[in-house]
Amino acid sequence: MRIEAYNQVSTVFNTSKASKIKGSGSINKRDEVQISQAGRDYQVAKQAVAEASDIRSDKVSQLKNSIASGNYKVETGDFAAKLLEKYETYF
Repeated sequence: MRIEAYNQVSTVFNTSKASKIKGSGSINKRDEVQISQAGRDYQVAKQAVAEASDIRSDKVSQLKNSIASGNYKVETGDFAAKLLEKYETYF
């Protein structure tokens, strides 16, 4: 270890004298957090999504009625395309 190299570095950065950090003298300071408007909007949107139902009851009842009446039809081309799309995501 070369001590003279350290001395050169300390003279460049004036680290030989320790300086004290002076505070405002107030002991009762508290940390403060400020949330931006975008952050507040995000929280409101997140809460709205969490409260929303995962099931769209109007669509479910419409499909149930179509199946029960025998009017529900599936296009084979659409079904095959979706099946291949899901297959490609796994492999």
